[in-house]
Amino acid sequence: MSKKVGVLLSGCGFLDGAEIRESVLTLLALDQEGVEVIIMAPNQKQHHVINHAQSDEAKGQERNIFEEAARIARGSLMELDKVKASDIDALIIPGGYGVAKNLCQFAFKGHQGNVHQDVKKLLQNLHKAHKPIGALCIAPALIGLTLGEHKVEVTIGRDPETAQEIEKTGAKHILKEVNDIHVDEKNKIVSTPAYMYGDARLSLINEGIKKCVDKVLELA
Repeated sequence: MSKKVGVLLSGCGFLDGAEIRESVLTLLALDQEGVEVIIMAPNQKQHHVINHAQSDEAKGQERNIFEEAARIARGSLMELDKVKASDIDALIIPGGYGVAKNLCQFAFKGHQGNVHQDVKKLLQNLHKAHKPIGALCIAPALIGLTLGEHKVEVTIGRDPETAQEIEKTGAKHILKEVNDIHVDEKNKIVSTPAYMYGDARLSLINEGIKKCVDKVLELA
């Protein structure tokens, strides 16, 4: 029986939503392993809209997280609040600033930021059920905010300030290179830095994502 793996998206576009390349590479790696994928996103307004050509805020514009994520999912996705931990065997969260802006408040309040209620519920229930979670790029910060009390171990690469802020949640940060992963066997958390190494080659980022996906599937 094929495993069911959830992919949680935070919009579309690395400055205000999900990182598109990380999302697609995750979906590709899952497809190569023949698993059933359930793509999901919250159905609500995103924090703000960024003009990706100029990297500044597009004043007066509003976009919906779910509708933006549907661009990546080719229209085939579920509203987050309709997905239960029992529906999937594992979850993978691609990065992008949307994780830290739309799924939680890490971008604005660091370790004191709140987590989207439906995201928090799903992550906590997956953890209780001992189901693996994969976190790419900045997504380990979300894991820290949600599961830091369990002393989870994660990596976001070589960004010391972000790593220190994550450790204030109770999580432990492990330094890793862009094409590597860290595996917290006890808590079944697998993470890889991806575009936290912003100038890294796409091929190296892909190596890390493929390792992350494969390990998540092994733990599922």
